[in-house]
Amino acid sequence: MAIITITKENFEKEVTQADLPVLIDFWAAWCGPCRMFAPVVEAFAQENYGKVIVGKIDIDAQPDLASKFGVMSIPTAILFKGGEVAAKSVGLVPKEKLEEMLG
Repeated sequence: MAIITITKENFEKEVTQADLPVLIDFWAAWCGPCRMFAPVVEAFAQENYGKVIVGKIDIDAQPDLASKFGVMSIPTAILFKGGEVAAKSVGLVPKEKLEEMLG
């Protein structure tokens, strides 16, 4: 499953109105831990295809979304269920933590 890019323009459609849970990775190009976290997120997306939608938000391109969800450190992963925040993880975490958030 392809990881989608989330922006303030498509957030409503891709996250709020999604039929599946949505895991969003808040990241930035200059962030070393974010680059280390990217393969973890990709593996999680592949292994959970059909169970969860995975998206990425570049905090430099989308500062309003980062602010809206209180993202102070990156990488931050937030799981949305029914358009609402269901779980949040800050920092470089293993794939098992993402799976635990999904339930």
